[in-house]
Amino acid sequence: MRGGRVVVPPARGVDTGRARRWVPGGALDVGLTLGPLRRGPGDPAFRVGEDGAVWRASRTPAGAGTLRIAVDGDGVVADAWGPGAEWLLERVPALLGAGDDPSGFVPRHRLVHEAHRRHPGLRLCRTGLVLESLIPSVLEQKVTSDEAYRAWRLLLQRFGEPAPGPEPSGRLRVMPDARTWALIPSWEWHKAGVDGKRAATILRAVRAARRLEEAAAMEPDDAAARLQLIPGIGPWTAAETLQRSNGCPDAVTVGDLHLPRIVGYALTGQRGVDDDGMLELLAPYAGQRHRATRLILLSGRVPPRRAPRFSVRDFRAM
Repeated sequence: MRGGRVVVPPARGVDTGRARRWVPGGALDVGLTLGPLRRGPGDPAFRVGEDGAVWRASRTPAGAGTLRIAVDGDGVVADAWGPGAEWLLERVPALLGAGDDPSGFVPRHRLVHEAHRRHPGLRLCRTGLVLESLIPSVLEQKVTSDEAYRAWRLLLQRFGEPAPGPEPSGRLRVMPDARTWALIPSWEWHKAGVDGKRAATILRAVRAARRLEEAAAMEPDDAAARLQLIPGIGPWTAAETLQRSNGCPDAVTVGDLHLPRIVGYALTGQRGVDDDGMLELLAPYAGQRHRATRLILLSGRVPPRRAPRFSVRDFRAM
């Protein structure tokens, strides 16, 4: 049944309640599509089971919810638990890129064309949840990925809640609600390695949570403007958020330490490309620049590393 809500047999070992089966209109790679939602290999809100099923814990407008998505023939089966279950099930097609239209994307470089050919199932996900992507994006501002992933993991383990449902590991966590984020004391931010500037940005964001969540239904420019009303949220953070919450195909990440060099090297073989140079190279993909960068990253062509990795800073000693 295409796109319909049906009762399906439970996955082995899984006591399922509410469920739906959905068949996409074209190729779909669930791993590639949902991959950007995972904040590091130890993300407490995202796990891949031994059977390949993806488990996600979310804070929805209806409350905490757990979603399990597994490939089933030519479609997917989604199971959900918790107060947010119905909200999550209703949005499974959008989450898996049903609203994403890659038909207007025309590769202009051989490398992009080859990546596009090799990954026909890439779709841009749309969670419909802003804070869920905004907070970890703020944590990733101007620090190493490992440092940001550690902070996200520690904060969810300390202040999140156990995810509803029978996720096998029992370690899946739902991120805190806005009030809980606002009540985290300063020393707990320091324990997680989060400096005062990023913590203050998150506190300002959660105090405006309702207004920020409205951006999930806005046009891209209006949504970005809404997010950037919060001091500490600039174009980089807004783009990283809207790529996930809104599935924006043109939300190119400007201000990133690595992306301009990767794009420049992949498309021209040159090092030292800055934001302006990256935007010039991506100009032929106007309207689809985020999709183009996803494909460039999937190509695996990156500049050789010259400098050592940044060391992880310990803000507890500051």
